[in-house]
Amino acid sequence: MSITVQTMFIPVHDPEAALAFYRDALGLEVRMDVASDGFRWITVGAPGQDVSVVLSQPHGGRSQAEGDALLALVTQGSLQAAIFATDDLDATFEKVRASGSAEILQEPTSQPWGARDCAVRDPSGNLVRIAQA
Repeated sequence: MSITVQTMFIPVHDPEAALAFYRDALGLEVRMDVASDGFRWITVGAPGQDVSVVLSQPHGGRSQAEGDALLALVTQGSLQAAIFATDDLDATFEKVRASGSAEILQEPTSQPWGARDCAVRDPSGNLVRIAQA
């Protein structure tokens, strides 16, 4: 028996701002862009990788109370969205910084546990780390 990651979800309050970060700054490709009932789900992923990331609005498919609660967590920066890996952390970090689409929390740093990474918040406030592969 084997198991793999197929899809993960990241809540975003502004799909266009999310695209500016995940597509334009990080370089993920758009695989699907679906609008329904006033909400939008955008599926992105790394070229050549089968894992999909769905950028979804907090109120899409949820009750008003659930959507409000999730939106509050997102906008206050309480959620860690993902850890991405890159073969050139410095270049990726500079591309993200130059895009202006993310809040820089930590420049590339060697961590005590051996990883070298950086930390940013996406336009919705989700914590995103990028590690040297």
